[in-house]
Amino acid sequence: MPVSILTQKGQTTIPKEIRKFLKLEPNDKILYQVEGQRVILKPLKGNILDLRGSVTAKKQPIDFDKLRADTKKRIARKIAEEDK
Repeated sequence: MPVSILTQKGQTTIPKEIRKFLKLEPNDKILYQVEGQRVILKPLKGNILDLRGSVTAKKQPIDFDKLRADTKKRIARKIAEEDK
């Protein structure tokens, strides 16, 4: 089981076999996920541009004025029902 030492500045070196397993390269970012008494290391690879094309847009743009008006009507109905 790999072990590393924590320096006085709170730094440590990730053992070579762990870096190799996670395919970590210099300057890669690491996410620390805390679960109870455990900490899980996950490499953060890529950037926001890698997500391009992963979400499809609706064919029609959203009419925010209509959405806002519909929401106001629903809220007004709910308030009117509560006053009864």
